[in-house]
Amino acid sequence: MPTSSPRTAVVTGASSGIGAATARRLAQEGFHVVLGARRTDRLAELAAETGGTPIALDVTDADSVDRFAAEVARCDVLINNAGGAKGTNTVAAADEDEWRWMWETNVLGTLRLTKALLPKLVASGNGHVVTVTSVAASQIYDGGSGYTSAKHAQSALHQTLRGEHLGEPVRFTEVAPGMVETEFSEVRFGGDTERAAAVYRGLTPLTGDDVADVIAFAVTRPEHVNLDRIEVKPRDQHSATRAHRTGN
Repeated sequence: MPTSSPRTAVVTGASSGIGAATARRLAQEGFHVVLGARRTDRLAELAAETGGTPIALDVTDADSVDRFAAEVARCDVLINNAGGAKGTNTVAAADEDEWRWMWETNVLGTLRLTKALLPKLVASGNGHVVTVTSVAASQIYDGGSGYTSAKHAQSALHQTLRGEHLGEPVRFTEVAPGMVETEFSEVRFGGDTERAAAVYRGLTPLTGDDVADVIAFAVTRPEHVNLDRIEVKPRDQHSATRAHRTGN
């Protein structure tokens, strides 16, 4: 591969939120971005803006992942961003379909993409896997067991990769955001926009751009520098269950 060729960053969940912001930021940093998501209309718009390559991707579908990976000729950076939460049921009232979706999307989706692209990441000579988890990867809260358990598992998967590929030319960084105002809460609450807005009321949450800044910083460090885990929260958020809010 000629040294003049731009490095390629693959971004999953690129149709909105953190994923779209990260794609824009990495394009500004000189990466060629490969954009993966189910909403291909949004990907086409983002590709036109960033000069990237849009490819349909459903991380819950193994065949879709295989087709996606086959179209990725080069991969220097993988941003495992696809994920999400559904519902706030207690364990006693757990909805198994919601749990299944969260585990398929957050855990098995990360597994499938990473497994498929690892050979290309290693072959690049300076690969980097960034997995976007959450503060829920290290904390739990009432009504969140499906999501927190999936994020704990996703984090464990990512941390295991760090040891299994020690000595190979690939880095692993976990980025664990706190409250980020994206479509996350709307999805969790089944499209209830008022309930979603209430999550961020009385404080200034992070934006997708804030998290994209952190990701861009991690992947542009010298190749001998590995930022293992970065937890980023709004100034007013202390933990998954504690925040300072005004006007309440």
